[in-house]
Amino acid sequence: MKIVVLDDYEKSMIFLKENKTITSKASVEIYHDRLMGSALVDAIASANVVVLMRDRTPFKADLINQLPNLQYVIFTGNRNMAIDYDVLAAKNIPVSFTEFGPSKETTVELTWALILSAYKRIGEQNAVAMSGKWRNEHSILPALHGERLGVLGLGSIGSKVAKVGLAFGMDVVTWSPNMTQERADVHGVKAVSLDELLQTSKIVSLHLVPGTGTKYLMNAEKLALMRPDSFLVNTSRSTLIVTEDLIQALKLGRPSMALLDVFDHEPINVKDALFQLENLFITPHLGFVHQPIFKNLTMGTKMALEAWVKGEPLVNQVK
Repeated sequence: MKIVVLDDYEKSMIFLKENKTITSKASVEIYHDRLMGSALVDAIASANVVVLMRDRTPFKADLINQLPNLQYVIFTGNRNMAIDYDVLAAKNIPVSFTEFGPSKETTVELTWALILSAYKRIGEQNAVAMSGKWRNEHSILPALHGERLGVLGLGSIGSKVAKVGLAFGMDVVTWSPNMTQERADVHGVKAVSLDELLQTSKIVSLHLVPGTGTKYLMNAEKLALMRPDSFLVNTSRSTLIVTEDLIQALKLGRPSMALLDVFDHEPINVKDALFQLENLFITPHLGFVHQPIFKNLTMGTKMALEAWVKGEPLVNQVK
């Protein structure tokens, strides 16, 4: 039997090759770089089990139908919207997931790391000081205190981002498709319309789940409403923003800067048009990168594979 692990950028799954329970029954191949097209099909064509690291490689019907030996799919984390579950179910191929969190706190921390680093020009000012110049014309920096923070989505992450904004003395407002003032009151913020939030906020931070009413929410029309001095922050999902529209909006200066941790294609291709823009500040999808999270991902994968090779009931099966 053959097990193939895809997109293990962090090389966290190497230990599987040393697991005697698994390797006594199956070979294990691990790919650390992103595979696409024919290279992807060639890598998994003979696989009995495919392990997907989160939703990095879409697992859709056109790919699944090229895998005659596939018997089982495992994805890390507890949600994957890039899998055609119905196609797998029709082929009687079970799917399992692993435990995920805690990632909410790390995503909140990264959101504010992005905001503060860009807003306070930390990288630039570090370079200035290290060069011996001490200060430059950008060293007189504005404060966040008194500015408006617009939080789209007030769930477990958005509410914590809002709380930090309040601690900085910011005027915090919120919007989501089902937001009410009663819900906003619980977190001490004001519920406003989406248009008002975009038109008045210095910082706009996205913390929504893409779906009906939110997927590709930030299109050309909505981006054009943003203040010319505003920052757009996305540490949630790239599908909240129409990337082509964002490129044009950044060229026009509304918003003045985008701070991104998530992208349509990961790892990114730095030659793409988005990454040619100077008013862009990015991190390589670090919001969930946290040791306890990877322990859950790796141990969950190990548990699922051991059960499968031993013929035991599958664990954490998607129903």
